[in-house]
Amino acid sequence: MDSDDEYVSYGRKGVNREELEHSGESFVGGYGGGRGGKQRVMASEESHDPLAVFGSDVMLMILGKLDTRSLARGRLVCRRWMFIASSDYIWAPKCDALWAGKVHIPRAAKARGIRKFSAHLLSVMDGKRIRILQQDLCDHVWDFHFNEGAPDYWKNLDPHWTGVGNPMRRYFHRDGSVSADEDDRVWGGHESCYTIVTSLLDNGSMREHYVRINRWLKLSVRRKEDWGWELSSDLCSYNSIPDAEKEEGTGPTSPLL
Repeated sequence: MDSDDEYVSYGRKGVNREELEHSGESFVGGYGGGRGGKQRVMASEESHDPLAVFGSDVMLMILGKLDTRSLARGRLVCRRWMFIASSDYIWAPKCDALWAGKVHIPRAAKARGIRKFSAHLLSVMDGKRIRILQQDLCDHVWDFHFNEGAPDYWKNLDPHWTGVGNPMRRYFHRDGSVSADEDDRVWGGHESCYTIVTSLLDNGSMREHYVRINRWLKLSVRRKEDWGWELSSDLCSYNSIPDAEKEEGTGPTSPLL
């Protein structure tokens, strides 16, 4: 289990499914408790509790120096620790650091009123997601180009190869259609529709996952380290264009748990 997996495992303790799916309306890590807040610090141990000794202001500074996995574990000590270790003061800069350099920010992490701890946790969870959904296709504009193995006729029409003209763009729509810019020399105004195909094994893992436009070659799906998406075949590639500046975020409104 890598550090992100451990962080997600610890972070989800004390956060139930409803809190994650409706995180914009909940106080994740507040005094309401949850499974992670059931432990009690006995009165005789108060003198050994750093929170009781140093106070909340000093503890905020100390906890702010910890990595996310350690912070998530700290939330499980008791209710008071869960409250202080879930502070936006600590998690806001960690969200900024996590989102830096990412091309897409999950919509679930940008919900109105969401606590920064929840936003960070949901972002890490979504960043590990490799299954593309219709929301992902429709929320992004896609850069399109032919790959090296494509016939020269098509590459000679492609600004990616000729260096002349604007890059080609593709747009997926919620009615299942695909479109392009009017001046696209390759598009030609033909009708196109897309399908997302996913087959699962008995254990829930994906056996096959691809996007198909019309009856053309299957487009394999790849999630990048910067949280971008690539759809590709031997003939062509589609890459999601960065849009991290969108205030509402992109992708599904709830995490895939």
